[in-house]
Amino acid sequence: MAHRTFSLANHHPRLRFDRREVLRALRWLEAHAAEVRVPQPAFLEGELSLVFLTDVALAQLHASFLDDPTITDVITFEGNPSLGTAGEVCVSADAALRQIGIDPARGTKSRAARRLSVAQQRLFSAEVTLYLVHGWLHLAGYDDLQPMKKRAMRRAEARAMRILRTGPAGIPQFTLA
Repeated sequence: MAHRTFSLANHHPRLRFDRREVLRALRWLEAHAAEVRVPQPAFLEGELSLVFLTDVALAQLHASFLDDPTITDVITFEGNPSLGTAGEVCVSADAALRQIGIDPARGTKSRAARRLSVAQQRLFSAEVTLYLVHGWLHLAGYDDLQPMKKRAMRRAEARAMRILRTGPAGIPQFTLA
């Protein structure tokens, strides 16, 4: 297997995370790709780009590249092995907030109102990580457009999240400023 490189870009104005922690989790996940049952291990080569965005920015990508202007949680772009790219995973941190029951616009006026409780923080970090895993699985060959394939992807997501939770890398911590 060729050496994997990662590119991380945070374009969400409030999202904060330790880049080393995210990379450590991704490397741990990739080291255990066989346990996740990755159907296309060749995707583990080349640069993998991860981008964190707002709902608005991800909806613009959704409209531009997939002709669908609706808000979504993750968009995955396939790479080009001949150019040394594995693909790009674009994640909406706002979608993760909504999924745990928090309005992304909440708390823009006061610093105290922006803080998440410890339980919310844990859920938020797990949800953002799940979106990264979901995009990673798309690049690995999983699809979720048909019910049977969607069930297979959900099982792979569960395996990947279990690998992260029980491994030394753990679930990366994502916070809001």
